Amino acid sequence: MSAIALPSRPPLELSVTTAPLATADVDVIAVGAFASGGDDNDRRVELSDDAQAVAQAMDLDLASELLTMTFDGTVGSNVVIPTRGALRAAAVVVVGLGRLAAATPAQLRRACATMVGVIPRHQRVATGIHTSLRDTPVTEAAQAVIEGVVLGTYRYQQFHTKPKPVDVRALALHGSSEAASIEAVVPTALAAADAACLVRDLVNTPPQAKRPPQFAQFAEQVVADLAVDVRILDEQALEDGGYGGILGVGQGSSAPPRLVELRYRPSGAAQHVAFVGKGITFDSGGLSLKPSASMETMKCDMAGAATMLAVIRAAAQLKLPVEITCLLALAENMPSGSATRVSDVLTMYDGTTVEVLNTDAEGRLVLADAIAHACELSPDVIVDAATLTGAAVVALGDRYSVVIANDDELANRFVALGARSGEPMWQLPLAKGEYGDRVEGTFADLKNVGNRAAGTIFGALFLERFVQDGVRWAHLDIAGPAYADEPYGEYTKGGTGIPARTLLAWLGDVARP
Repeated sequence: MSAIALPSRPPLELSVTTAPLATADVDVIAVGAFASGGDDNDRRVELSDDAQAVAQAMDLDLASELLTMTFDGTVGSNVVIPTRGALRAAAVVVVGLGRLAAATPAQLRRACATMVGVIPRHQRVATGIHTSLRDTPVTEAAQAVIEGVVLGTYRYQQFHTKPKPVDVRALALHGSSEAASIEAVVPTALAAADAACLVRDLVNTPPQAKRPPQFAQFAEQVVADLAVDVRILDEQALEDGGYGGILGVGQGSSAPPRLVELRYRPSGAAQHVAFVGKGITFDSGGLSLKPSASMETMKCDMAGAATMLAVIRAAAQLKLPVEITCLLALAENMPSGSATRVSDVLTMYDGTTVEVLNTDAEGRLVLADAIAHACELSPDVIVDAATLTGAAVVALGDRYSVVIANDDELANRFVALGARSGEPMWQLPLAKGEYGDRVEGTFADLKNVGNRAAGTIFGALFLERFVQDGVRWAHLDIAGPAYADEPYGEYTKGGTGIPARTLLAWLGDVARP
């Protein structure tokens, strides 16, 4: 069985210079402008400093020019203006950044991703937009610009017979006196964007190409040149080890399940973080079969595992001083004569017994084994990510992830970082005192589903039973934003890469003394 083949894309060529933006020898110059009108019918704009300088070099009243167009300065609005030989660049793209007082790095990232769509392909782009946000450190703004361009350029074309070329091949950041500081943040920005793109690639890969053995093989290959140790538990090792949850979910498939353990152990690490990812490579619902329409996006049910793999890879590339154990619980949930039946009882890795009342509530079963495994390694913090519950989508829609934790400070940090990364999260309560007894089973220790009430919280309460006392733990239910049905902002249709960049930002915090 061959390993996953991902599309090959040229890396973004990136440079940083203090030279004035108007002097850039590129194909396209991108400048920013803010909405300044009083209401929706007032389309006045305020030019950023870089836009004013470029307009002056062109001898152009740019603000008046924009009033004659449909440009209003809102986030994502843009217009292309030919330079007619006034500059070395052939065109200037004016990008809307929203209202100046409310502009954020997340808006800047989104604006730059949208900008990519109007730039002719195979172009070299220069910009000074990262100097536009007055209350934002220029390094943070520069990271948002870089991420926006990379994410906006992303296309999954592995199975297209005539793939389109990339939109932007080179990006130059001009005009800031803090060029050295910006250069220092470039590796982090590129690693974060690349991590999100890796998640997108894996989610978008069709399910026949990423069954558990293939996924496990790819995980080993993708970190082969890094200081990451890999151990793959096949079906026999899972049987010998008593991983009843992973085996129970995967036993209906002709492709056996896997548990992949990746360990990154840099010297001097003060913290040990365990990442656990749900890796259901395709979810038919098992014998509790989903309707056909509900299966159409179920190739994304391994987004949690893809996220954790991408994050440990990025952390090792950046040589972050944090010990990381990453556990990918991989199974294919299929109906067959050997599949787990409704009312079967599974014995989990830690000895807990679970009555399976719905085989479509399978993610919590594989995660429970992996969380129990993680606890044996004595981590300081466990974070799991999973497309776990449809209830999360009902509660928060398709743009927000749910975070539920046994530590409010940990949950609050994820909420704050998610907002900054453009990967919003919202905390729901664990509600152990109010709902904790609902996971108690009748014919086994636990049951895997309750009634429809508080379904997302029920899933978290089930997982919490496998977290050892004293271990900080956060559960990220990414069922809504892991997959986009339609493009928006910096996200194309398909896998979004959420929340890889937030997790990498959190690791950066953990790494700081």
